[in-house]
Amino acid sequence: MIGADGKQVGIMPVRRALDLAYEGGLDLIEIAPQANPPVCRIQDYGKYRFEQTKREKEARRSQKRVEIKEIRLRPKTGEHDIAVRVRAARRFLQRGAKVKVWLRFRGREVTHPEVALTLLQRIADELSDVGEVEQRPTRQGRTMLMVLAPAPGKKTRAQSKKEDAEAPATGESGPDESGASENPSEALES
Repeated sequence: MIGADGKQVGIMPVRRALDLAYEGGLDLIEIAPQANPPVCRIQDYGKYRFEQTKREKEARRSQKRVEIKEIRLRPKTGEHDIAVRVRAARRFLQRGAKVKVWLRFRGREVTHPEVALTLLQRIADELSDVGEVEQRPTRQGRTMLMVLAPAPGKKTRAQSKKEDAEAPATGESGPDESGASENPSEALES
């Protein structure tokens, strides 16, 4: 049992622990029921619930949600259309999102998966500076799928903006050590 002051009281019967909590005007809260013997604490239950929800909110806030964007292609997609899709995928990866590249076969295109593999490999090569292949191209029926993730160690735009905002501004302290002013009209007056 842990007392109201946060110090360990020791092992005692439940009835005695309840009496101690009642004397202090507090509640007996079971903290770790799976432990042997179970761990209990004397504390105000309302305060305990408040602290617990506060910790949960903080944990949710610090969690990083990964967004997954999709790019859809066909083996016969034109060069310009592929370039547009690659630019969009680059933007997504720079923002920190994963990119799922779908390649859909129609009709007899399914008999030539090597065309799709070369196209997906080309896309992965073009995006290798901002992303890496998380899931190699796999075939699922009439579709081929590849997942790209932002490259580790590379800064995303969101991270660089956050660092820029946190960095202190330099050069705003006024005149430099030489005493010269940056305003030319002040230099002429003196």
